[in-house]
Amino acid sequence: MASTIDSAPPRRSVLWSADHRLTTIALLLVVTLVAFESMGVATAMPTLVADLHGQSLYSWPFTFFLISSVVATVLSGRIGDRRGPAPALLAGPALFAAGLVVAGTASGMPMLLLGRALQGFGSGLLLVSVSLLIALTFTDHERPVIYAANAAAWVLPAVIGPSVAGIVTVSVGWRWVFLGLVPFLAVGVLMLVVVVRRLPAHEPATGGRRASVPQAIIAALGVAALTWAAQHQSLVALGYGTVGLVALVYALRTLLPAGTLTSRPGLPTVVASRALIAGAYAGMEAYLPLTMSAVHGYSPALAGLPLTITALGWSAASAVQGRYLEWSREASLRTGFWLVATGLVGFGLVSQPWFPGWVAFVACAVGGAGMGIAMPAISVLLLRYSPEGERGFNTSAVQLADWVGCALLIGLGGVLLGVVGSVLDPSPAMALLTVASVALAMTGVRLTGRWPSKV
Repeated sequence: MASTIDSAPPRRSVLWSADHRLTTIALLLVVTLVAFESMGVATAMPTLVADLHGQSLYSWPFTFFLISSVVATVLSGRIGDRRGPAPALLAGPALFAAGLVVAGTASGMPMLLLGRALQGFGSGLLLVSVSLLIALTFTDHERPVIYAANAAAWVLPAVIGPSVAGIVTVSVGWRWVFLGLVPFLAVGVLMLVVVVRRLPAHEPATGGRRASVPQAIIAALGVAALTWAAQHQSLVALGYGTVGLVALVYALRTLLPAGTLTSRPGLPTVVASRALIAGAYAGMEAYLPLTMSAVHGYSPALAGLPLTITALGWSAASAVQGRYLEWSREASLRTGFWLVATGLVGFGLVSQPWFPGWVAFVACAVGGAGMGIAMPAISVLLLRYSPEGERGFNTSAVQLADWVGCALLIGLGGVLLGVVGSVLDPSPAMALLTVASVALAMTGVRLTGRWPSKV
């Protein structure tokens, strides 16, 4: 193991101590703003693509964001291991802000796609560098607290982000969904400059693994091909979807820690767990609103309300795990998988017309709690198992595993809707998707059960 656990109890008010206060504020501000954009852009997208006459390219803004995020994540890991988190920590928000400006002033779809690519690239740089900054600033014993705060930073955007974006789009125009965040992001960047100046000089380790950027491009294109094939089902789509899957597997062999694809105990299991739990839950989140409206007749406003319960359950459980720092993170991860599996079973039942729809709220509360316990445990264990010189590589790997897991399960749902169901009658497809998702969650239970209770 790369490092030992700091068994000393954390200082009172870890986040707001003199040593951590500025770092906490800067990180939470930037994360909250990125979350607001993430939650709001989907709401504004129908209006903006219509305004830019790009209806035929509706999914491309999301695809461009995904491709550039994957590449930037790997690049940020390389930079982090060689030069520390500072370069990507400053460049990420700056590029994200530039993307907001470009998208917000777009006169056509090409300019919008460029803006989305810049946003994705900035987001990818930021995700890895934030994790590396946490590794430098907080001890192993303190990290559950900052991860709980990070989860809380997504709650307000999840609850009010879509509504705010809708109001802004209608009242002042969709451009301000992007442009309105720029001044606040500039403040966050200035605060991060001060934080970076306080960091110790980085001394790169020798001999650590380094991810290949060309392999990252191959992986990004593979994910994009699979996603596009799932959305546009045909024999041609089946062909390039298969090519994309082969390319993705080929690239992941070098972008993930050795043994991840076979779930070798230790670090590979941590990375594999992220793919399993993120993918399993993303499949439910993507299709629950459709299920609630098509199967149970919920209005569009109410159909998405269970996802708000997910966000609240996620944040509440994350806050709880942040208060009990003596918990075994290995046991917490296994508990998270059990709760997610339980929530997914509820989703499967709700997807059937003979089962009451209100159970979706309970399922989302339970599943969200599972994610709130499991995701911080994964982040803590990742840093605990990672040699210092490979933290960037491993952090980019776990984020890549997350994206791949989500893309595959959401894509599977799309394929099932086209083969055994439809958007008007999704019940058969959702039943099969539930079986696959629960199987992933239970695989996570089995894999994490191989660990001792403490490391």
